Amino acid sequence: MKRKLALSLLWLLHLLPMPVIRILGAGIGELLYILLRRRRHVGLTNLRLCFPDWPPGRHEQVLHQHFRELGATFLAYGKLFFSSAAELKALIKVEGEEHFLAAKQRQPTIALAPHFMGLDFGGIRATIDHAGASMYAAQRGIFNELSLEVRSRFRSPTLIRRGDGLRPVIKALRQHIPFYYLPDQDLGPKESIFVDFFGIPTATVPALGRLAAMTGAAVVPMVTRLEGNHFVTRYFPALGHFPTDDPAADTRRMNAFIEEQIITAPSQYYWLHRRFKTRPESTPSLYR
Repeated sequence: MKRKLALSLLWLLHLLPMPVIRILGAGIGELLYILLRRRRHVGLTNLRLCFPDWPPGRHEQVLHQHFRELGATFLAYGKLFFSSAAELKALIKVEGEEHFLAAKQRQPTIALAPHFMGLDFGGIRATIDHAGASMYAAQRGIFNELSLEVRSRFRSPTLIRRGDGLRPVIKALRQHIPFYYLPDQDLGPKESIFVDFFGIPTATVPALGRLAAMTGAAVVPMVTRLEGNHFVTRYFPALGHFPTDDPAADTRRMNAFIEEQIITAPSQYYWLHRRFKTRPESTPSLYR
């Protein structure tokens, strides 16, 4: 029953034109800003930590915009489920794809995709255009089921459970299947090292350099943002001289790229998760 209701709602949403979705999403975002007190606290904490020099009121302004854009993005998910490949190509524009194609022709390729607003839209657009693999966190309930379904709509991508580790990822890369990698998550102290993110020692998974070293893969950053009535995926040139023999330096370089992209459009980064949850030993929580 839940599945049927969810799919019915998504089908209705996919009929809405993007200008309407932007208006409705802004209203829903404003309501969520008021209701989701805990998430609002997390978002403001993250912004204040990353941008301590902003003038008074700027953090709240950016978070308001973030919620408005997030509301529109959620409403647009119906299009991922029910729009045709041609319709999604019109909705999700691509820039700089030559960087990805050049790397893919030479060697295994990792698409480095941080948690910006249009992350899933960029991922689905990639599966329309290319074969690929990605990793997911297994969850219970209808959300997990629908998430796997939408990721599998085009080209039957290789979906790897996070609990299965890196071995299936390495196998896919060695078969020259591009890997869509989400790097900026706090997976706890066992899987992370502390490197700076906006000057804050941040638990960061150092797998990117390791994967590139083991498979000879190029790393091509990609960022997808909501811009006007479209999502725009931008590919960037492959990281040069990467990896090195210094995992911490490689991981810091990855974080520096993410910082640069956040600064260009701060409301578009996903601020509502506790990015700084894991702290160095004897260091108090930043989310009190």
